[in-house]
Amino acid sequence: MQSESKLTLIKVIHTLIWVFFNFVIFYMLYTVIINKLNVWLWVGYGLVFMEGITLLMFKFFCPLTLIARKYSNSTKDNFDIYLPNWLARYTKLIYTSILMIISSITIYRLLN
Repeated sequence: MQSESKLTLIKVIHTLIWVFFNFVIFYMLYTVIINKLNVWLWVGYGLVFMEGITLLMFKFFCPLTLIARKYSNSTKDNFDIYLPNWLARYTKLIYTSILMIISSITIYRLLN
């Protein structure tokens, strides 16, 4: 498999994982807004926690980004994923902020 094909495969996989976590995070936001703290909310917290541990283990880089570096010299933030460059640059900040909102609402709902 050529380097270009490998990079394309990594970008597709990385994008699919990103889409999956979007569903997880926005489902979590939806459930806390409607006050339906069900088992899937806690599964979501578990998945997000595992993602966080993975990022910590790799110094806040996705392992797929590190693999993709072998196949690209690009300095763009979206060289390893099919996202606009601005979104690839700020995705951790955006989703960490959303998760803080989800956590705050969850705590509020649990205490009331």
